Amino acid sequence: MSRRDVISITTKSNFKKTTDWLNRHKKSPISLALLHQYGKEGVEALKAATPKLTGLTADSWYYEIRNDKDGELKIVWCNSNVVKDYANVAILIQYGHATKNGGYVEGIDYINPALKPIFQKIADEAFKEARR
Repeated sequence: MSRRDVISITTKSNFKKTTDWLNRHKKSPISLALLHQYGKEGVEALKAATPKLTGLTADSWYYEIRNDKDGELKIVWCNSNVVKDYANVAILIQYGHATKNGGYVEGIDYINPALKPIFQKIADEAFKEARR
């Protein structure tokens, strides 16, 4: 490797302002109350967007706040309408499914458009928090 192939960066700063800012914000995530608010908003959006034959799938949405392995909190939206202990109806509607007669029912993308505004609100809140 010749001297021309190496990138060298030098600085006279100690990055104190950056380090202080990062340390101040790593412990100030979006509040738990705000996550619950977005969870409820997501449930309402999913309920409104779910195609309704009987309304059971639309009424079966709920959310959970979970801790992942890194200790980060996350919102998980779930649907409890399951047929024969394995077929989640919300997923069958979203992605489509085969029929017992050999046909295929095409999926309807309703989950992503319903949650997109919720994700945007969460991102806006996170950016607002980071700019504080």
